[in-house]
Amino acid sequence: MIEAVILDRHERINTAEIQARLEKVAQTGTEEPDPKLFPADEITEFIDMMQVYEGAMYEISTKLEVLDSEFHVHFSHDPIHHMERRLKSVNSILGKLQRRDLPMCTKSIRDNLFDVAGIRVICNYRDDVYSVANYLSSQSDIQVLRVKDYIKNPKQNGYRSLHVIYAVPVFLSNGEHYTPVEVQFRTIAMDYWASLEHALRYKSNLPDAKLTEHSQTLLDCARSLQNIETQMQNIHRDINGAPQQEEAPTSVNFDPKK
Repeated sequence: MIEAVILDRHERINTAEIQARLEKVAQTGTEEPDPKLFPADEITEFIDMMQVYEGAMYEISTKLEVLDSEFHVHFSHDPIHHMERRLKSVNSILGKLQRRDLPMCTKSIRDNLFDVAGIRVICNYRDDVYSVANYLSSQSDIQVLRVKDYIKNPKQNGYRSLHVIYAVPVFLSNGEHYTPVEVQFRTIAMDYWASLEHALRYKSNLPDAKLTEHSQTLLDCARSLQNIETQMQNIHRDINGAPQQEEAPTSVNFDPKK
């Protein structure tokens, strides 16, 4: 059995580092990208909150591992190629609050940011994307907060992926805390296309003319990949009895006290 590989884009919570960063912001307001003050009396609360987000991220990833194993047992097929987990850094969180002109406090983070914890699930086929997303969504202790299906409705630049924000309970000494985790489901082809487009958009210093040229080429590639994936999906359906699904999960109203 080939198990899904899990890549972490962060180390486990380093409370000393987080506290040092937040104290610097609270005292001077000079750390980039945040020129405003983060309340000094909320530093401990922020650290506790990040541990909850980390717990939620691991809860979801464990559920995904179990689903992948179940598929292997019942269908002799592993739908998940690999997963990547990441927690937003202090700078990313505060920078996002600043860009949205939101208050610098833990309540603002909980109420407005739903991607502090994130998992990218790389599947082998498009059917796998929808099957895994729907089976995860149907679990009784999970809520689906938001769904954006960029596979059926690609972005103008050609980007394709299924984005689902789940809320999962994290059990602490004072009870359960339903916590959001953003999960991006995509195929291998969608992932390597997105990685190259991201590098072009955010990590290159190309002149505008060259940027426009490559962007158009990538758009053409996205359309070609979509056609190729459809053909390969059809072959896969003929030789494999795994579930076939083409519908994204349905979101529900979020009740944090559930």
